[in-house]
Amino acid sequence: MEENLEKNIQHKVAIVTGGSRGIGAEIVKTLSQNCYIVILNYNKSKELAEKIAQDYKNIYPFKADISNYSEVQALVDFTIKKFNHIDLLVNNAGIDLVKTINDTSIEDFDNIMKTNLYSAFYSSKEVSKYMINQKFGNIINISSIWGLIGASCEMAYSVSKAGLDAMTKSLAKELGLSNIRVNSIAPGIIDTEMNSFLSEQEKTNLLNEVPVKKIGLPSDIAKCILFLEKNSYITGQIIQINGGWNI
Repeated sequence: MEENLEKNIQHKVAIVTGGSRGIGAEIVKTLSQNCYIVILNYNKSKELAEKIAQDYKNIYPFKADISNYSEVQALVDFTIKKFNHIDLLVNNAGIDLVKTINDTSIEDFDNIMKTNLYSAFYSSKEVSKYMINQKFGNIINISSIWGLIGASCEMAYSVSKAGLDAMTKSLAKELGLSNIRVNSIAPGIIDTEMNSFLSEQEKTNLLNEVPVKKIGLPSDIAKCILFLEKNSYITGQIIQINGGWNI
């Protein structure tokens, strides 16, 4: 059955980095439910990744530290050798850092850049080679509202996401002639583990600034992935999903 599946070109192939938890996990599940073959990249969350693969169809967990270029190469090589093509890359993996600039060490800054920005460069560089040859593809970067407006005490994180948005626009121009689209999704406050450090009072304060008066869900981001997959005339855009937070 698996051999037949691999030869079935009706199944699109997607790589989702950081796909074992939070927004990434929801994207993986949603793609699986919509007939995608999904390579679920994880680094430390092996049990979570394997549980998702057990509960959903056509999901292949692959361990790789995507801040390491050679491990990204291994991830992409695995996908190509097994399925011969890649239709969609979702650069989702990322970490946060809540520190003032004076408390942010050089090591902190380097770690944020390697995990949030360099990893997307590595993945896009490797995947785009195959997408250029096949003359189609879609790259979607998971950015943040902080990449657009900046966040106090989250300077390093904000810079990494702003860089991701700039990469999105540049690659959309560069790769468009090869029928490859590149977009960013910039979430606002989403109900994930990354935001679990917020107190109830802090959440209330944030919601007072959000017109729709509610926190977003990972499914809101996953639905946008499908929207961007289906609309072939959208590229180079930063799609904000934030309940109107910054209007």
